Amino acid sequence: MNIIGSVSRVKLSVITQNTYWWDQNLGKRSTFHNDSGSNHILGSGVFMGCPMKATISLHTALKPRYRAKSLQVLCKDFPRPELENTINYLEAAQLSSSFKTGPRPNIPLKIVIAGAGLGGLSTAKYLADAGHKPILLEARDVLGGKVAAWKDSDGDWYETGLHIFFGAYPNIQNLFGELGINDRLQWKEHSMIFAMPNNPGEFSRFDFPEVLPAPLNGIFAILRNNEMLTWPEKVRFAIGLLPAILGGQAYVEAQDGLSVTEWMKKQGVPDRVNDEVFIAMSKALNFIDPDELSMQCILIALNRFLQEKHGSKMAFLDGNPPERLCMPIVEHVLSLGGEVLLNSRIQKIELDPDGTVKHLLLTSGEIISGDVYVIATPVDILKLLLPNEWKGISYFKKLEKLVGVPVINVHIWFDRKLNTYDHLLFSRSPLLSVYADMSVTCKEYYDPNHSMLELVFAPAEEWISCTDQEIIDATMKELSKLFPDEIAADQSKAKILKYHVVKTPRSVYKTIPGCEPCRPLQRSPVEGFYLAGDYTKQKYLASMEGAVLSGKLCAQAIVQDYDLLVSRAQRRQTAKMSVA
Repeated sequence: MNIIGSVSRVKLSVITQNTYWWDQNLGKRSTFHNDSGSNHILGSGVFMGCPMKATISLHTALKPRYRAKSLQVLCKDFPRPELENTINYLEAAQLSSSFKTGPRPNIPLKIVIAGAGLGGLSTAKYLADAGHKPILLEARDVLGGKVAAWKDSDGDWYETGLHIFFGAYPNIQNLFGELGINDRLQWKEHSMIFAMPNNPGEFSRFDFPEVLPAPLNGIFAILRNNEMLTWPEKVRFAIGLLPAILGGQAYVEAQDGLSVTEWMKKQGVPDRVNDEVFIAMSKALNFIDPDELSMQCILIALNRFLQEKHGSKMAFLDGNPPERLCMPIVEHVLSLGGEVLLNSRIQKIELDPDGTVKHLLLTSGEIISGDVYVIATPVDILKLLLPNEWKGISYFKKLEKLVGVPVINVHIWFDRKLNTYDHLLFSRSPLLSVYADMSVTCKEYYDPNHSMLELVFAPAEEWISCTDQEIIDATMKELSKLFPDEIAADQSKAKILKYHVVKTPRSVYKTIPGCEPCRPLQRSPVEGFYLAGDYTKQKYLASMEGAVLSGKLCAQAIVQDYDLLVSRAQRRQTAKMSVA
């Protein structure tokens, strides 16, 4: 992908920047090669015309490191879990299959989709499968939205967030299979690992035995761990969860009105359960503390993790998301006749006299027209783009309660290898959510001599306006507690080689009590206008899985409305001809 001069829009064709080989015949220890071609730094930019840009900073303490173009890496991975026979996976597969096996459209619809995050990419992919022509617009020069990543001058990648792919993500797991890229997920051992703040440098594990089915494997993991909760606390917590277990989905949905803290008090769950487990879990799920997070969010996660044997099993992508996940989707869409246009920022949604969409006006002055329009941007950007004529409609008015949560992603390269796990770690720090040593967990980022910690700084609301140096200083203070023998806040031990700070003032929607009724269906009341994104109505809330599922549901709604949409397109064409 080349950005030349002041070109305002780039049309994606075939792009090959990195090629990877992963020898599956080596079992758990595999050889990985990375042949890198030329790349440029993808800088930050205004996202879909909104001033909420992610600021990206780089600090280099040493001279740039020049690396060989071919790198051999040894990584330990665990086998891909057997997901294909689970109910949720089969349901997701059936929905995917419906786009390919359904009736072919006599007149393919031209569908304009704004936003090339996972919601927009998913929408485009499944509409292309259904025989339609998606035109995917992205404001920036990088794919991925909330999973975007950039390459610095040393050839190192830094990302918008720390992304984990769970076994309980059936639509994402299907998507990887449909694209033929299952081998790009690096599965880790079935454990959840928490730092121990009262015992710096130590960790507590919840290990899920492979020999037991769900929910016994999860119950065993909890009962076996005696470092975080006492037996009386476990018993009281289990009693508190009984209504959720017995009441099912109806009970879970009814808890949207309570925060995690309020629910725990109501159920008589000890405060220490909140302190030991749910602060970390809340920040990992939605980047906020349990006194703000809706209990529905926690119960949905627990339900997936406890009801599916491999639901809580985690995988890392083997490289940067734009190339390793987003580009295969783009190539699939292009192969079926779709288009993907970068640097195509929307300035305004222009309406016809009847209140439906006439066309999209880009900041370049270009007009993009189609038969159908999908906005797959974050909800905050959608609200900025909404025409005044629509703002009084209840469907759109409810969106006011949905607000993106700020988050900061920090990457620090150290001058030595730290003693970490090949896994996601829950920091249980007041300032940090989760982190991982990406030089160990991810093949493309592998480095045998230096650790690269990627950390989610949350809650970030009070820090989003701070300088990068202030954020790094605060991060180092927390890391000195997690790694007391290896890291000191003043860098008298491990020294920083460089760092990146990526700020996203409005990330996933804030899952606070009472917001569930405000989440819109993908089909809007405006004929020919649809929405996609994790904030729209789907059962996986604010997550990558939710974004992918929202795209499938959006595509499904458009396919279901095909006859109506074709009739609308023909009426508009007749009206244009009569005016001419």
